[in-house]
Amino acid sequence: MVTLYITSSEAGAGRTTVCAGVGKCLLDDGKKVGFLKPTITDVENPPKEIADSDPVFMKSIFALEEPVDRLCPVISDGSNLGNKVKEASSSVAAGKDVLIVEGICESGIAEALGARVIIIEDYSSQLSEAKLINTCQKFGKYLLGVVLNKVPRSKLEQVRNGRSAQFAKAGINVLGVLPEDRVLLTLTIGELAEHLQGKILNCAEKSTELVENFMLGAMTVDSGPEYFGRRANKAVVVRSGRPDMQLAALETSTRCLILSGNEEPTRTVLYGAEDKGIPVILAEGDTAAIVTGIEDALGKARFNQEKKLSELIEIMEQHFDFQAVYKGLGIAS
Repeated sequence: MVTLYITSSEAGAGRTTVCAGVGKCLLDDGKKVGFLKPTITDVENPPKEIADSDPVFMKSIFALEEPVDRLCPVISDGSNLGNKVKEASSSVAAGKDVLIVEGICESGIAEALGARVIIIEDYSSQLSEAKLINTCQKFGKYLLGVVLNKVPRSKLEQVRNGRSAQFAKAGINVLGVLPEDRVLLTLTIGELAEHLQGKILNCAEKSTELVENFMLGAMTVDSGPEYFGRRANKAVVVRSGRPDMQLAALETSTRCLILSGNEEPTRTVLYGAEDKGIPVILAEGDTAAIVTGIEDALGKARFNQEKKLSELIEIMEQHFDFQAVYKGLGIAS
């Protein structure tokens, strides 16, 4: 068995996303894949469990038999941290060809595991090449390479050619330049309702549907259908007191309506939404507050929806060097 340690210097860089993509491709190639995401805390006597939806997601897509608490052990950040993680990994490694470990940017853990390392960096957060090179060098012989994530599609070639050459000079392999993708960053209807502390009034069975676009209902009724028709698979934020706008949105490709003002919709709107299978979320606060809430929710979006997986695999097949990873792990592709 070999261990692949996937890490990043900043939260939200896309570690879980890359873990899922690499693991799923390994599975498709006939490899048995394990997963571990230790939660490191500075509490001396940490609780046995900390809520984290990622291990639940990985357990599902990798078809793992181990209980979630073994996939996400809580470990105190004290002495012998590397050995503690190694001990936790032994409980999920049996019978696996590759164990994928998602964790903090700590070279001692990689050394204790004898793991090969992939570092994920978020290109959109003002990437510092000098800082990334310094981080990479700390991992020494264990480093496989880096992945630059969430790169605007208009800059893909520039980053792929320019940055790769610069990292190559420092002896660092760029394993992938992954484009920013709306589907991977989106939310489900249920997640939206939760973040907005809103109530889903109907079609609750549609709460797992992904919302790819957002629009505001702030125009005259005559232009409503034409305006809303410009975006598909969207959530429409509109005031509770504008049933005309709500009905106009229902005539287009809409995933859900989000009503501001906490005022119940008219029966006509609710019946129309029910007939078309479009959930209505009733939320407190004005439209501006809801928009702010949506922006905050998008910033915290996680890759934990199986519906995003096919999009991710397509992206990684085009922009990720699986051959280099397989070679570095010493496994046949």
